[in-house]
Amino acid sequence: MWTHPAWPGRELPSRERLRSYASHCNAVEGNTTFYATPAASTVASWVEQTPPEFRFLLKLPKLVTHERRLADVAGPVRAFLDTIEPLGERVHALWVQLPASFGPTDLDVLAAFLRRLPRERRKAVEVRHPAFFEDERWSARLAEALDAVGAEQVLFDTTVLFGAPPTSAAEEEAWQKKPRLPRRSHALTTHPVVRYIGRDDDARTAEGWQHWLDTVVRWLREGRSPTIFVHTPDNAGALALARRFHEEVRARVPEVAPLPEPLPTDPLTLF
Repeated sequence: MWTHPAWPGRELPSRERLRSYASHCNAVEGNTTFYATPAASTVASWVEQTPPEFRFLLKLPKLVTHERRLADVAGPVRAFLDTIEPLGERVHALWVQLPASFGPTDLDVLAAFLRRLPRERRKAVEVRHPAFFEDERWSARLAEALDAVGAEQVLFDTTVLFGAPPTSAAEEEAWQKKPRLPRRSHALTTHPVVRYIGRDDDARTAEGWQHWLDTVVRWLREGRSPTIFVHTPDNAGALALARRFHEEVRARVPEVAPLPEPLPTDPLTLF
């Protein structure tokens, strides 16, 4: 996601909005790839709009993860990998987002699928089945399966979202759609991935990320390179909040590089 009606750059042509986003944040969740493998021209545009160090975490198409549940997917996976190849090192990880029905009995299928993915590509797996969070046996088995291929678990934190009743329409919708699961904050690799969902009140969102601020600082001091996504139910302030989180990290770990200066989006004038 790199465009929102409330964000800078909304007035730009659609093929220029990623460039604006990349001047605010240096990583993005590849949500569009979940719905379909992009056209080659689209991928070429992504390359043109982003610097080489930009991080795309691209979700595999739902045809692979949700419809076929990782079985008999060699063709669509190869087509997807071939299409995103021009992104090169910008592909920070292949994101395997699994449905909530994908549970412990499917672990062998997941393990076999991950072994078939290119070894040189990082993998990040997001599970939502409650057993992986509520039963330590299955939590450990999942970690073993991921560790065997050097894959990371996407850490999806909705505890702040569900910490108090919703106070807006967007929060009401998020309560219906987002998973209500215990928070996990372990890192399996040197490149952990976190999705933190706050509230539509920016102050509550920032207050609630203290756990992740402490965790990210610790990871950085351990030599890890985490990717953190900050969301709110309406996402209106997500860009500013992401930059604020980054600055709070830098205040404690000054050697972390600053984010880029946002590009101006106002129309050019003669005066």
